[in-house]
Amino acid sequence: MQKIERELIFQAQPQGVMEGLFERIGAKIEHLFMKKGFLLVIVGFLLGRALILAKIAPFALPFFAAVFLMRKEKTGQAAIALVLGALSTSIPSAGFTFGSIGAFFIFHLIFSKISKNQLKMLPINVFVASLVTRLTLTYISMHEITYYDVMMSFIEAGLGYILTLIFIQSVPLLSTRRRKQALKNEEIICLIILFASVLTGTIGWSFYNISVEHVLSRYLVLLFAFVGGAAIGSTVGVVTGLILSLANVASLYQMSLLAFSGLLGGLLKDGKKYGVAIGLMIGTLLIGLYGEGTNELMPTIFESCLAMFMFFLTPQSFISRIAKFIPGTDEHAQEQQQYMRKIRDVTAKRVEQFSRLFQALSNSFNYHGLNGHEEDDQQKEIDYFLSNITEKTCQTCFRKSKCWEENFNTTYDYMVEIMHECENQPKKQSSSLQREWNNHCVKAAKVYEEIKQELSFYHANQRLKKQVKESRRLVADQLLGVSQVMEDFAKEIQRERENHQLQEDQIIEALAGMGIELGQIDIYSLKSGNVDIEISIPYCHGTGEAEKVIAPMLSDILGETIVVKKEECAPYPHGYCHVTLGSARAYVVETGVAHAAKGGALISGDCYSTIELGAGKYAIAISDGMGNGERAYLESNETLVLLQKILQSGIEEKVAIKSVNSVLSLRTTDEIFSTLDLAMIDLQDASVKFLKIGSSPSFIKRGEQIKKIEASNLPIGIIKDFEVDVVSEQLKSGDLLIMMSDGVFEGPSHVENYDVWMKRKLKEIQSEDPQAVADIILEEVIRTSGQIQDDMTVIVAKIKHNIPKWAAIPVYPSKKAQ
Repeated sequence: MQKIERELIFQAQPQGVMEGLFERIGAKIEHLFMKKGFLLVIVGFLLGRALILAKIAPFALPFFAAVFLMRKEKTGQAAIALVLGALSTSIPSAGFTFGSIGAFFIFHLIFSKISKNQLKMLPINVFVASLVTRLTLTYISMHEITYYDVMMSFIEAGLGYILTLIFIQSVPLLSTRRRKQALKNEEIICLIILFASVLTGTIGWSFYNISVEHVLSRYLVLLFAFVGGAAIGSTVGVVTGLILSLANVASLYQMSLLAFSGLLGGLLKDGKKYGVAIGLMIGTLLIGLYGEGTNELMPTIFESCLAMFMFFLTPQSFISRIAKFIPGTDEHAQEQQQYMRKIRDVTAKRVEQFSRLFQALSNSFNYHGLNGHEEDDQQKEIDYFLSNITEKTCQTCFRKSKCWEENFNTTYDYMVEIMHECENQPKKQSSSLQREWNNHCVKAAKVYEEIKQELSFYHANQRLKKQVKESRRLVADQLLGVSQVMEDFAKEIQRERENHQLQEDQIIEALAGMGIELGQIDIYSLKSGNVDIEISIPYCHGTGEAEKVIAPMLSDILGETIVVKKEECAPYPHGYCHVTLGSARAYVVETGVAHAAKGGALISGDCYSTIELGAGKYAIAISDGMGNGERAYLESNETLVLLQKILQSGIEEKVAIKSVNSVLSLRTTDEIFSTLDLAMIDLQDASVKFLKIGSSPSFIKRGEQIKKIEASNLPIGIIKDFEVDVVSEQLKSGDLLIMMSDGVFEGPSHVENYDVWMKRKLKEIQSEDPQAVADIILEEVIRTSGQIQDDMTVIVAKIKHNIPKWAAIPVYPSKKAQ
């Protein structure tokens, strides 16, 4: 049975086994080439063979210096590979390579004493070592040094200086695995130069009249043209062809062939590998006919065919790994997107962890108030209280055993009854209870006295425990509010941008049909009431094309009013203007404010605020600090500042007000309180929530109707725990919302009924302008009272439909975005 199961498993997963086998083989090959440095040995051998004009060898020493700086443990392998490569060309070349490496170590000891910055001194070291070695060997072999020899030695040393800077950038790419970092443009060019230099070491290798360096160079162009497109392909072709032509002047036309083939292959990369191969073949035919003529055309065609054959055999996984490091490729974009998605998920996870932490802290703080054992706790408190009394009175009494052992229940009930009587009637005791207790206890008077004394400590302890319990509940509510905000924030982080390609195409087509050209369009949200679109349009010369034409057309396309949220005009003609469009609010609020300080002073104890929150809500708040003057102003202003910051963070209104109350009540022991009158208006449906904390009533005026809004809550800071009464109302377009401080509502001193007087005055006002209404109310109150007896503030808000400045421009129904 087990044998059959093993066979079934093996047959069901052959592909997984083969994939795992290939992965293990690939990992071993990578370990051999990258970790063990076998790739550096191959590159070193070919660079040791590389020559320019068959005399100059500028590649070996810079490569050795780069390996010495970056991978010092591989220095010996690199040196042996370079010497062997040079020995394969000629003995003098091997002697120069060996001598220059030795001179490098000698000058390294000298320069290390001059400067500790190895990166800065390394190119100079290569330059000096190469120059001294070449001049010394020339003098030994020729017994003289000519100007030509000096010039060629300086050219060789100068090339070594430059190649050292290049190899420092490219050698680390051959010896370490880069997983996330994209290659910079400089690194790409340096890597291409290194590859071309390595190909120079293959010059002279051929079989059946086919040159190896031609095959490998064209394969390199095919590979990079397919990965990076026309720009990278042509760059690889130019650089590779230039370096190969420096090594062999007869191959100068190869630079044109490689550059043209890289350009064509990159342009035809949409045709996959076949398109890139066709580009190489076209370049080979054109440049081959121009450079070699028809007689030598067949070998170069065979070389291109062999390069294409190697290209077709190259695994797609290898090409994809290379593409991940080239900026601008789809693989690189996906890699970056995957990396950003991972960062986003990690961030969201951390935020969720903090949210759960705050929720757990909230549950922990709220546990003691929700366990449902209040009666048991109260009974224990009474037992502790009575134990303190008995310790001071009954402990030394000779009748202790009779009272507490034989008559425990009777004694306990009497003392509890006495305790409750002293709490309820501290100055007058029941004569019957006192008489019964005197008959029962020999120390009745002393027990009475001790109970009265201990009651003050008992009540203080009870108040303290109640305050702690209330503080716990406040902290629990605040932590729960923060937890909810962080949870919503984590969901926002994880919400990816939706794909609106179809809608983008429809909008572009519809606008193009009206003669409007769009440079770019990005749709972030099409949710009703929360549309978010960014576009770029050609320079409009300040005519307001986006506001007057594009937004009205989008309003008809999307079926809701779209307005320009932000516009950045191009700083120069023929540029592009960037416009942000979004949903218009269904309602707008127009406010008017009138205020005066007590006695005409400069500083008022009243503060007010009108802010539009990001969630499509409009907040109107009035805070009245206790008293007048600067201190009351600071108190009311701090209340509004705290409330505004907490509301903008996204915390619910009730929790926000409780948080402000707890901060103000715990902050100081001074009896400084402030009222708060808050109205939260939803700009989408005109609903309003009133949260009144010790404030005066508000009024809604709708034509001739006046409606009073009030709630019974103590001012902020008096008690640490209170329930916020929320009053909800539905406003209509044209309604006036009047909010005022107590200085305005209770301003008329001779008026007996403030409600009736205020309603009558509001009915008499004919103006619909909020500022005019606010000024009239304040003027009437001051004129009626004859003086400014208190700080006065009145805010009038008018609710109106949001009528766009420009009407929607209809387009064909078929063009509308679905």
